[in-house]
Amino acid sequence: MERRLTTILSIDVVGYSRLMGEDEAGTLAALKMLRRDLINPKARQYHGRTVKLMGDGALMEFTSVIDAVCFATELQMARRQTEEPPPHPQVQFRIGVNIGDIIVEDDDIYGDGVNLAARLEAICEAGGVCLSGNVYNQVKGKLNLTFEKLGERQLKNIAEPVTVYQIALDDKAATLVTPLAGSATAPRRGHRVALTAAAAAALLAVAGLAWWQPWVPGEEPASIDRMALPLPDKPSIAVLPFDNLSGDPEQEYFADGMTEDLITDLSKISGLFVIARNSSFAYKGKTVTVREVAEDLGVRYVLEGSVRRAGDQVRINTQLIDATTSGHIWAERYDRKLENIFAVQDAILEKIVQALELHLTDKEQAQRAGGAETANLEAYDLVLRARKLLTRFDRAATLEARDLLQRAIRLDPTYAEAHSLLGFHFFDEWRVWGEAPSQNLARAEELAAEAVQLNPGDPAPHVLLAMVHQWRSEFTAAETEIDKALSLEPREAITLSNVGSVLVYAGRGEEAVTAITQAIRLDPFHPPTYLEWLGNAYWLRGDDELCVEVAERGVALDPDYVSLHVVLAVCYSALRRQEEAAAAAAEIQRINPRFTLQAYAAYVPYSDEAVEQRRVELLRAAGVPE
Repeated sequence: MERRLTTILSIDVVGYSRLMGEDEAGTLAALKMLRRDLINPKARQYHGRTVKLMGDGALMEFTSVIDAVCFATELQMARRQTEEPPPHPQVQFRIGVNIGDIIVEDDDIYGDGVNLAARLEAICEAGGVCLSGNVYNQVKGKLNLTFEKLGERQLKNIAEPVTVYQIALDDKAATLVTPLAGSATAPRRGHRVALTAAAAAALLAVAGLAWWQPWVPGEEPASIDRMALPLPDKPSIAVLPFDNLSGDPEQEYFADGMTEDLITDLSKISGLFVIARNSSFAYKGKTVTVREVAEDLGVRYVLEGSVRRAGDQVRINTQLIDATTSGHIWAERYDRKLENIFAVQDAILEKIVQALELHLTDKEQAQRAGGAETANLEAYDLVLRARKLLTRFDRAATLEARDLLQRAIRLDPTYAEAHSLLGFHFFDEWRVWGEAPSQNLARAEELAAEAVQLNPGDPAPHVLLAMVHQWRSEFTAAETEIDKALSLEPREAITLSNVGSVLVYAGRGEEAVTAITQAIRLDPFHPPTYLEWLGNAYWLRGDDELCVEVAERGVALDPDYVSLHVVLAVCYSALRRQEEAAAAAAEIQRINPRFTLQAYAAYVPYSDEAVEQRRVELLRAAGVPE
């Protein structure tokens, strides 16, 4: 006979016989929907096991008493009365929770511990949660709830009186609510059976609860066979944009910043494959299933969350899903002061490392022990705002971002990321906006060098230095810096794509293919520039057919991106497919009538002059004007 100590939860449907008499079909449908859309996903979230279902209730088991009480509280908060009276009888529950010794037989459980939970449920008021004294003793001080002592009660078939407590379903209980994880489908508006507010909708109506659900959850797991890309040979994860629950659109940058920081920190772990920010943020504001995300991006795990910031208080909710099983791995809520935000990020990272059983190298452990790049919260906030602006890619936004980054550096002169981002800004001021070439390149070099000194383990500023040197035709210095960047094993898509561009200009086609291919896998929704560099890398390697293939894919993404037509003209000429080469040259002239061979030769910084001349000859053969 197996025995164990566990937490038992008994649920009963209030007035089940009456409800069945009034509307049998509607009641059964309501219960089915509640189990599917609320009870089952919440049970998975809190690691509960449904031992058995009865028509009028259920018996459940939890390994954690905290989890059991949280589950019971959330379930009853979801059943709170709404302002609109339902057209059908409303389903309500009574819940009793007890810790006790049980007898285990197959999948069933018995014993006094089970009986006491059932007796507690029987004396509970409709819509309430009753706890035994030993449950209260375990959770008091650990949950921000109000517990009302009902005193000692003599319960049926229980020899000794039991001290009973009930949970007050007040504003404190409302703040306990965490994300819905892994349910089947969101209740549909206008469904024949009216629930309190169709489960998830009810929570939105209760005291402004932070109930969020960025995708319509689905029971169907992701299929490895249907994945657009093969699963990597190590754990793979996509971090979806955290929802901003602050009620202030101006706080969007903060929620995005939390997501970006998690992606960056996770990318530093060699044993983990992490989808790039660009592809994760493609789902921002969209309703998608976990299965769709996993199958689109070719990952097994999906992390999502929400951020609520009010003054100096921050609440962050996170949950991790195994898309291949639809299994909920864990969910956590963090209520902290803003000054502790870096500790929260570390805690989430630690949870993921533990859940996926990742083994950090000594170097990775040392990086984590080093802590955040800045302790200055104002500087950190300015960098988050600047990042958001830089994603807009317009002139006014980049100039505003520059000012924010300069302020951040004044507040914390040791903030490496601020230096690096500002360095890339000045590089783009020259390359994209054509402003003050020598001045902006010098400023980019200065900031990159400072970032290297402040954070020697970050490959990005080395890549920036390599780009500056390459465009100045300082080829030896460029190769030195790109080799330093490669030695730091970059794992972020943007950094890898920039590495690839420098390697292309350095004539190192094989290495460029490797870097850019990695960038594309990390960022399946990559910009067409990645395909420009990959096409050029294939051409350097002598794979003209592959060059044409990837350049055509790029043109499909952006028909007016002139550099892709340049790649096509070069590769079609190399293949002696003159008609197609001429068509590519015509597209170059359509998009940029001022494009000439002379301007092109003066612009591209190939280290090997013979490579540059070969490209010019191929473009000439395609019909590009002198």
